[in-house]
Amino acid sequence: MFVFADHPSIADQFIAELRDVTIQKDQMRFRRNLERLGELMAYEISKSMSFQIAKVKTPLGVAPTPLIKTPPVLATILRASLPFHQGFLNYFDRAENAFIGAYRGYLPVGEEFEVAMDYISSPDLSGKTVILMDPMLATGRSLEKVYHALLRFGTPAKTHIAAVLASPEGVRYVQDKMPQCHLWLGAIDERLNSHYYIVPGLGDAGDLAFGEKI
Repeated sequence: MFVFADHPSIADQFIAELRDVTIQKDQMRFRRNLERLGELMAYEISKSMSFQIAKVKTPLGVAPTPLIKTPPVLATILRASLPFHQGFLNYFDRAENAFIGAYRGYLPVGEEFEVAMDYISSPDLSGKTVILMDPMLATGRSLEKVYHALLRFGTPAKTHIAAVLASPEGVRYVQDKMPQCHLWLGAIDERLNSHYYIVPGLGDAGDLAFGEKI
């Protein structure tokens, strides 16, 4: 598990602006900060990938250069992840892409919820590196359901899970249910509240990025 907050960097400023109740009112800036964090995470994850030496011809000779063997598949949970996804795509510009519509479907009794999933589009994942992203890792149940749904498109060689903020409960859940996945997080917050939102968190990432839904 790699946590950006454990290694102070410019990422902390982007996370701070996502959290700030004044700055986050600017939807364009909120989306851009998600995109920036996607770019930083793409860079860090790239260090763990397989490379091969290519001979790059220049005007003056040949430069042996390590290049990524196979671009990853970027798997995004709609809708809050779209700006985050774009950040990864800016760096992995040859990546294949998968999109999943998953959301909280509330049950009639109490505050419990089930994870509803009504859309999934994916390339073949067999033997590939998958980066599954969602800005908020709250309970971890959405990520688990999406991950297992993606497996019907093939078994990846490696799966990375990327999130901007996570709860301790969500981290434990993912590590328990999906120990084969590698976690990349901006920060781990204090806890989940009774409505399963991360505290202190930042609010509803989807609404802040694209406007409130009804």
